[in-house]
Amino acid sequence: MSQDLEYLFGSREKTRLLRFFLQNPELEYGINEIAKRNMLRPGSIRRELENLRRIRFIIMRKKKGKTCYILNQNFIFYPELKNLISKANIYPESQSLNKIKNLGNIKLAVISGAFINYHKSKADMILVGDGISRAKLRNLMNSLEAEIGKEIDFVLMTGEEFKYRLNMLDKFILEFLEGPHEELINKIQGLRQFIANRK
Repeated sequence: MSQDLEYLFGSREKTRLLRFFLQNPELEYGINEIAKRNMLRPGSIRRELENLRRIRFIIMRKKKGKTCYILNQNFIFYPELKNLISKANIYPESQSLNKIKNLGNIKLAVISGAFINYHKSKADMILVGDGISRAKLRNLMNSLEAEIGKEIDFVLMTGEEFKYRLNMLDKFILEFLEGPHEELINKIQGLRQFIANRK
């Protein structure tokens, strides 16, 4: 689906810019931050930003001599584009998710929130594991954020911490696992049955 959008909109750069502004409608960004968050080169997006400004999809503002861009929520096709991007963001279209298994000894990886368009979730992802590479985790999150166009709210726990919080009937964990979510990895014995018995 994500690749379909690239064909539809004509380029990877334009697709990521559209998604980024639609996912962050209230915020202003300078060109370097836009490029960094979307893993694009500043030089490759200048023309796309200018084209989006010309059709009034985004508004350009000057702040302290710096050029910033913000979504124009009065853009004529705003509701339709927002809906289209939401549909395209649904798991498993985020290709970097399959790299989670390379982070270390992952015991549990579950997603919700932005990945499945469930906006009531208090987080987008829970990761449980030991020996997690912080560098790999940071790179993975950067890739995922560039793919879905927004910052990912994730929680990382060790196996012991997760077990303790589950035994204490931690409200956050129970609400996450009892709500809409998708399992990517689950090596925690009896977890599904434990959640099922609570319903």
